[in-house]
Amino acid sequence: MKKFVTILLLSVSLFSYAQETLNTMFYNVFKFPTSLPQNRELILRDILDEYQPDLFMVCELVSEQGADLILNTSLQNQTDTFARAAFVADLTKPSDPVQNMVFYNTRKLILLDQQTILTAYRDISHYSFKLNVVSDDPIYLEVFVAHLKSSTGTANQQMRLQMVEEVTNVLENLNQPNTHVLFAGDFNFYRANEPGYQKILDPTNAFQLIDPADAPGSWHDNASFSNLHTQSTRVSNAGFGGGTNAGASGGLDDRFDFIMMSENFNSSTRFSYVDESYTAYGNNGDCLDKDVKDPSCTGIYSQTLRNNLFNMSDHLPVVMQFQINEPLAAVSYGKKSLMWFESSNITDANIHLGIDTTVNPNNQLTIYNTLGQIVQTIEIRNQSTVVIETDKLTSGMYFIKLNGQSELLRFIKK
Repeated sequence: MKKFVTILLLSVSLFSYAQETLNTMFYNVFKFPTSLPQNRELILRDILDEYQPDLFMVCELVSEQGADLILNTSLQNQTDTFARAAFVADLTKPSDPVQNMVFYNTRKLILLDQQTILTAYRDISHYSFKLNVVSDDPIYLEVFVAHLKSSTGTANQQMRLQMVEEVTNVLENLNQPNTHVLFAGDFNFYRANEPGYQKILDPTNAFQLIDPADAPGSWHDNASFSNLHTQSTRVSNAGFGGGTNAGASGGLDDRFDFIMMSENFNSSTRFSYVDESYTAYGNNGDCLDKDVKDPSCTGIYSQTLRNNLFNMSDHLPVVMQFQINEPLAAVSYGKKSLMWFESSNITDANIHLGIDTTVNPNNQLTIYNTLGQIVQTIEIRNQSTVVIETDKLTSGMYFIKLNGQSELLRFIKK
């Protein structure tokens, strides 16, 4: 017991002093997992293996099953342990099941809260994170993920503006110091003079948001912005299903997907934007009106990656990097996990765990509080999935340990 308490205290207090990069990605995963081709979670795994995001933001997630496929299959090769937010069906438009989600590296980020912002058209998701840093002076990251109204025309532009205004209204209530903001999504903007885009950049917003690409203009079918285009990855959608389930066609000619950031990323010495790291991932910049996998679209992105992006979605992801100039609190040691969260690690309900039973037949889970005291033991009988009931636990932080292993997972009972 004394040895374990020592390990627990080290897990809470040991620090990593190297600078860390936070890789972020937003991706419209197009009606995942129901649209063709089948087994897209494996295609996505190959894409994520190459970029290795720490914060993976998505839209057009159809179901909680899809969220679990991404967490347990698409992200399975990542070095660190990942978790996801809770899946919430769309409240604004129940007839349209697609929803947003975030997946995150638990070594670098702690999910504090999530909220649903209702709009006139489709839900916007708000996730509140704290960086897992040693300092007693916390760094907060507020993340908004949206899928704005599509199509041209004044009415659709106005709807996009109204949805953006719901986010900027929430910004007025963010009053904690050291708060940074990301606003990501499939925004469906055709040009920079759209009112919704201009509202995001409005200097009178409670947080000044900026476009890291800094590329004003008319983006649609404009060769000057070829490097920023994210839709469509396909000239033809033949073979991807019928009707709206087949996705968009026409080749790469629109900049619909964005990650906007608060201006203080450029001024902070603790948590900062990595210059010129914002890219349309997989776009070599020479693919106007072509398939992203077209052999003539040569550049830094490989043919293999572009083939995967072609098959995965009619959108390309957008990515950007941030530098964490603070030591992280070391909770894991970077080795492959024997257990992982299949639900959020912040809960007022049940915790769902995945267990790797191939390494050795673990038969018991133990839950400890921050004092190292055992509060619960669970017989798992070599199960690969375990549900931990938390209704009898008081609010606070807890650690989960497999019998015979030193690895710990941390969760918070709200």
